[in-house]
Amino acid sequence: MDFLGKVALVTGAGTGIGEAIAERLFAGGASVGLVSRRLDSVQSVSKRIDPTGERSLAIEADVRDPKAMDNAVRLIVARFGKLDLAVNNAGITGTAGVPVQDVRIEVWREVIETDLTGIFYSMKYEIPAMLANNSGAIVNMSSANGVTGLPGMSAYTAAKHGIIGLTRSAALELAESNIRVCAVAPGYVATPRIMESGKEVTDWMASLHPIKRLATREEVADLVAYLLSTRAAFITGSVHSIDGGYTAQ
Repeated sequence: MDFLGKVALVTGAGTGIGEAIAERLFAGGASVGLVSRRLDSVQSVSKRIDPTGERSLAIEADVRDPKAMDNAVRLIVARFGKLDLAVNNAGITGTAGVPVQDVRIEVWREVIETDLTGIFYSMKYEIPAMLANNSGAIVNMSSANGVTGLPGMSAYTAAKHGIIGLTRSAALELAESNIRVCAVAPGYVATPRIMESGKEVTDWMASLHPIKRLATREEVADLVAYLLSTRAAFITGSVHSIDGGYTAQ
């Protein structure tokens, strides 16, 4: 019960990695605000992990909307009394296989606004709530491609690189306020969306990792949980790869 008495916020909690993280934190004793722009998805997760509804709250909010994220934090604090932990996980990939000069402007904007600006908005309202407690921990979801290049996905790669810079800057700003900020950089993960791509695609993705398989959602969730826990009390401003050796090549 690493998180007994703690209150957490998880964006993109309706499916995939975010769902697994929310489940892991709840199992560890935390009360969890599950945030998604699809209310039905987080309501489903909330009912599955917390049938009584005592320690979970499903919230509809688009991370691209600062007012929505401000409201999400306010709702969580009003319900549970504080905010201790945040996982800024919501993100999209955009189009693949498109060179920079052919990327549609609206696609670029959507990816950057969701994956990077959305994390800025989230942190902008999470941090004051944590400062009120004089403590906190934040994990931002980057990617293995946040530390390498990825041809044909310039918007996604730029956003994931930007998350690392944002994480490091915030960590330095908050180091003396007892608030830690880290980033996690997964390789390809066996999420429902990835698995819907078909065996040929998932086999190719697995082949990119020296370990020759996809990560599980639970493996990523366990790393995030460790970084949020008191066992990681001396860790801040760092990027933690979980990519089966992808970025070691």
